[in-house]
Amino acid sequence: MENTKAVCQQIKTKMELKKSVYKNIEASFEMFKAIAKIYPEKFRMLHPDSEVEVKYEYKQSQSFQLRFGSDILYFAMHSNVYEFSRDHELMKTPYLREDKERSYCGMISIYNFLTDSIQYNRQNDVGYLIGRIFVNKENHCYIDGKREVGQVYTNFNTTLFDNDLAIRILEAAIQYTVNFDLLVPPYEMMKEISVNDMLEFENKQVPVRTGKRLGFRFQADT
Repeated sequence: MENTKAVCQQIKTKMELKKSVYKNIEASFEMFKAIAKIYPEKFRMLHPDSEVEVKYEYKQSQSFQLRFGSDILYFAMHSNVYEFSRDHELMKTPYLREDKERSYCGMISIYNFLTDSIQYNRQNDVGYLIGRIFVNKENHCYIDGKREVGQVYTNFNTTLFDNDLAIRILEAAIQYTVNFDLLVPPYEMMKEISVNDMLEFENKQVPVRTGKRLGFRFQADT
């Protein structure tokens, strides 16, 4: 009976922790959605004569898109709660050493896709992860990501996720994407196509897999 009590208590403690974390990441994601939703209107107010289209698209409760020109930012909230591995640098900080439960986080990922990849249903095209946002039970936030996103510095033990931080992250993701250009693929990747590829091209389906860094290493920025 004592063992049963201990197991049941363990279930209760862990599940309540994960529920608390999930509520925080869900609230954070709603902030991102609210900010992205009004971004097209802000752009039109600042540039009423521009032919550039900025568009918010709500997909489901756990994802949305912000389109601008030839790019899409895709925000996805993961339904699971994660824990940082014991080898992660954060696990060495006093903040997590004092309370291991603080290492459990919800996660929001930000991907960059080409608008044409979606518009023309090019299912083999690739998108790139440019940032991840982690929020724990205390609503503290940690960010890792490419250049501008990674430079939105947060101190995990003191930074709370709020509306201002959400705006900074969203705009950093836009800035990174605008500066993240489509490179010409290496010649060797494109020197041969099949008859089927040619027929697909004639049907307005680009046969060559497309991505901003296809054929190049997409690695950590220094």
